Amino acid sequence: MTTALKSIKSLAPLLDRILVQRVKAEAKTASGIFLPESSVKELNEAKVLAVGPGGLDKEGKRIPMSVGVGDKVLIPQYGGSPVKVGEEEYSLFRDHELLAKINE
Repeated sequence: MTTALKSIKSLAPLLDRILVQRVKAEAKTASGIFLPESSVKELNEAKVLAVGPGGLDKEGKRIPMSVGVGDKVLIPQYGGSPVKVGEEEYSLFRDHELLAKINE
């Protein structure tokens, strides 16, 4: 199920949730050949757009998030909660569902 919003800025993740947008795969090869949309695979790389304040431990202390806004991360092929704003698609994941942080 997707949720339709008017602006992505109106979405603030709660607790340990992270809002990401998948990085679009290149439709052009290194040698300059353009690929048809059907042959371009979806990447597991995403950019973090917003993060929640973090979850709570058993004592009620805030657990800091492992990523921040602007970070690049690896996300699972399937999962997350899809969010659609206009024609753009985003996903909400929990902090522990992210596979890795990409350090560049």
